[in-house]
Amino acid sequence: MRNRVLRRVALAVGALALIGATAPSVALAAGETSARKPTVVLVHGAWADSSSWSPVMERLRKDGYPVRAIANPLRGLTSDTAYVNSYLAAIDGPMVLVGHSYGGAVITNSGVSDPDVKALVYIAGFIPAKGETVGELAAKSPTPIPLVSTEVPDGTEVSIDPDHFRDAFAGDVDKTTAADLAAAQRPANTRAVTDAGVEEAYRTVPAWSLITRQDHAIAPDVQRFMSKRAGAHIEEVSASHAVMVSRPDAVTRVIEDAARNAR
Repeated sequence: MRNRVLRRVALAVGALALIGATAPSVALAAGETSARKPTVVLVHGAWADSSSWSPVMERLRKDGYPVRAIANPLRGLTSDTAYVNSYLAAIDGPMVLVGHSYGGAVITNSGVSDPDVKALVYIAGFIPAKGETVGELAAKSPTPIPLVSTEVPDGTEVSIDPDHFRDAFAGDVDKTTAADLAAAQRPANTRAVTDAGVEEAYRTVPAWSLITRQDHAIAPDVQRFMSKRAGAHIEEVSASHAVMVSRPDAVTRVIEDAARNAR
């Protein structure tokens, strides 16, 4: 009896030793098949705020992506770039940097600040070259945006005339939601359109661009010109400038495509 008990104990110890020896390789295999998803960093543009990304954030989180939505100060391209750079420095691991509208100009400058930025995604975004301003690119669109201006201590702020907000910014969004967006829009300092770009992150970081074919804020042809010049992977959707509100599925699809394919 005693010999049988000792033999069982020896077998159990041997089994535990075998498990211990093989556990590291099992953990490594699991790590190889479940790589960490990059953090998606969302940068809104003028006349919006970070809450405009809410439908997109909901979908990204459901698919397992960590998400951050930056409150873009809209004080000017130079200072906004510095702000986003500091924000990116506080995030660990790989990132996909997403910019809507004027936010596209910001990520074009900020994308070179951190080697962990693995992809740029432009959502109806401005993509300036070095020395080019958002104002110069906006002037290429045939229909100017109806703006109202306000003098403030650090210059001039502009916002979209609320009576024309839906047509200019959110034509495919229901009237109530468009009215809420108009009321909550954040004005932008005119330096956002007069500061020149100083970096071209798309030269070294893979870029994707979603072009909005019903856009009255940045003409689709202007979006195509910028996207082709940047060498971006291009997708198109029939949507207004507020595509992250009206077509969040399309926006999410492009972001996740960039996340999967960027290295």
